[in-house]
Amino acid sequence: MSTGDLDMERIIKFDAPPSAPDPTRPRPRQLLGEARGYRDVVRLVFSGSELRRQPDISGTAAILIPGWKAPEASMGPLRFFLRRRGCDARHWGLGVNRGDPERDSERLVASVHNLSQELGKPLALIGWSLGGVIAREVARECPEAVSQVITYGTPVIGGPTFTPAASSYGKDECRRISAKITELDAASPISVPLTVIFSRRDGVVSWPACIDRSSLQVVHYEVESTHLSMGLDPSVWTLVAQQLARVNI
Repeated sequence: MSTGDLDMERIIKFDAPPSAPDPTRPRPRQLLGEARGYRDVVRLVFSGSELRRQPDISGTAAILIPGWKAPEASMGPLRFFLRRRGCDARHWGLGVNRGDPERDSERLVASVHNLSQELGKPLALIGWSLGGVIAREVARECPEAVSQVITYGTPVIGGPTFTPAASSYGKDECRRISAKITELDAASPISVPLTVIFSRRDGVVSWPACIDRSSLQVVHYEVESTHLSMGLDPSVWTLVAQQLARVNI
């Protein structure tokens, strides 16, 4: 089932988790496929009128969390778009994502809780890749302060296991992280509304690892961008705006 006003055929909605093969670590040729991401930049340049027709999301507030080794500026274009649509969109405030989601989620919990109290409403958390892992754990820890979580290109299964970052973490650490995630999902599934955006063209995170089968309120959307171009894909921006508007109703 397709959705969205912008290139509807490029977005597929799954109300139930889609079937998927076992995740595997991306192969070199898949990483090379990331070069196709320039197409999404071109699409973005010519999508101004369509993006301006997306919902007014005044009254919403969101924190944007970058991916592994990425600076806050990587979320800047999406932040600019969301602010133009009325959202109080903010960077996460921790600078470059250094790759320690356990430490960073603990640090972010306090910030989210305090900001939620200050604003008098829960916040949406939007995470790209590893940023989505952090967003999920913050929502698990303080659901009362989180209105929803939106992730794109985020590994739900295995942590870094099915990404090129696996070699940086090492086999033992990957196994530990994978077991921890499985334990948390079984004992304390995420309860807030969760939007999972994934792409079969993702050359960095194995797309089957992005499929969430444990959260209580999850919907999946498939797009056609590569992993590195998701942050500039107008289809992703459309989904983010529409989900913020939907949960804010």
